[in-house]
Amino acid sequence: MSQSPDRADDADVDDMILAEARAEASGTSAAARADAAADADQPDDPADANRPDDRTLPSRPAAPVGSLWRDRNFLTLWSGQALSQFGAQIAELAIPVLAVLLLNATEFQVGALNAANVAAFLLVGLPAGAWIDRMRKRHVMIVADLVRAAALALVPLLWTMGVLEVWHLIAVAVVVGVATVFFDVSYQSIVPSLVRPDQIAEANGKLQSTYELANIAGPGIGGWLVGVIAAPLAVLATAGTYVVSAIALMFTRDHEEAHDPTERGPILREIWEGLHFVFTEKLLRRIVGTTGTSNFFNTVSTTLLPLFLLRELGFSPASLGLIFSLAAVGGLLGAMATPHIVKRIGEARAIPISALGFSFVALLLPVAALTPSIAFPLLVAQFFVMSFTVLLYNITQVTFRQRITPPRLLGRMNASVRFVVWGVMPIAALLAGALGTWLGVVPTMWIGAIGQLASAAFVVFAPFWTVRELPDQHTAASAGDDG
Repeated sequence: MSQSPDRADDADVDDMILAEARAEASGTSAAARADAAADADQPDDPADANRPDDRTLPSRPAAPVGSLWRDRNFLTLWSGQALSQFGAQIAELAIPVLAVLLLNATEFQVGALNAANVAAFLLVGLPAGAWIDRMRKRHVMIVADLVRAAALALVPLLWTMGVLEVWHLIAVAVVVGVATVFFDVSYQSIVPSLVRPDQIAEANGKLQSTYELANIAGPGIGGWLVGVIAAPLAVLATAGTYVVSAIALMFTRDHEEAHDPTERGPILREIWEGLHFVFTEKLLRRIVGTTGTSNFFNTVSTTLLPLFLLRELGFSPASLGLIFSLAAVGGLLGAMATPHIVKRIGEARAIPISALGFSFVALLLPVAALTPSIAFPLLVAQFFVMSFTVLLYNITQVTFRQRITPPRLLGRMNASVRFVVWGVMPIAALLAGALGTWLGVVPTMWIGAIGQLASAAFVVFAPFWTVRELPDQHTAASAGDDG
């Protein structure tokens, strides 16, 4: 399910943007941005007359010339993020195992825990985007890492004291979730302030590849750690990786310009600008519809997955980790295959095709629940194909949305999108807990799978089929008709 120069000649710049998009699609989460230009879709606001044009801002210092392999500044950031992403995968496995096997959590408690992980995107996601656009993003990321480390360190401490309860895990998840909102929104926008514009694709390619490798190795090693040193101590390992990430960020130097406080508008108007941009871009609105609906019903399906696998099927934590690791291989292959798929069918058509892929394969989850003798291979196949198609979808749509967004709106655009597509997840998790208690685990999974199947309709019945390339800032508004 991650995430990103002055204008001389419009034709040349448009060619450069499309080239960057294709390059970023070759395994990146994408952070291509169009040159600073007037945003035709923004509401007419008298205050805009007093806002400096992005093209008048001072140019940032040039990043080092040459490959990023020789850029110590980027390598410092990259190494810290690689370790923290690996640690996050361990916690993602260890905390549900801890809740289900050691604390005997009920269906509703598992739903509440899952909701707490992402509730912050619903509660503080919108103002966070506006605040982050006013702050230095690297500083925000450092504080967020330290807060996450401190919160997670409480879990093994309470466990060793013999007082750990499910509500403690829920409280820790809420704190970590709030910090993650600020970290992720900042992370999606920091790369352009670290490297030259022509290095953005390479930088995001390295970061995305690291993320996928962490997804492959993290769950498997996490399952092993849970079996060897117990789940609470495995959580402590994740806290340590966040500390290392914060230290790496302290030694990283960005080129982000400090924002002039006199340019700030009322917080509600700035939030509205981000929302208005997202929902007035026709193709972007369709993408948000599919992503949000898919996330909602996928959360309904997977919230009770630890209960089903660990209790009903009797899988071990190591088996659970193996399923997630093999699924991540699909994500890595999806990232590698994306440029070839995009070249063959076009980036626009890649969006509905990938959406059809991950929506149909969702049906295998409840099918596996009905056929326990082949549940393991079916789940491996389901998660593998879903990861492959989700990576193809995300790489393409994130490239598109960051390419059409003016630089001054990047934080608010990312926060607005995440408010919708992640904000539905805590609601879905609570609903899954209630449905699991009322109907049972398997019927809840069927409801989720059927809902995911319907989610593809937003992009399938849209103008993506009629063009090969997705538009940039100047053409997005006229790219298609809602029809």
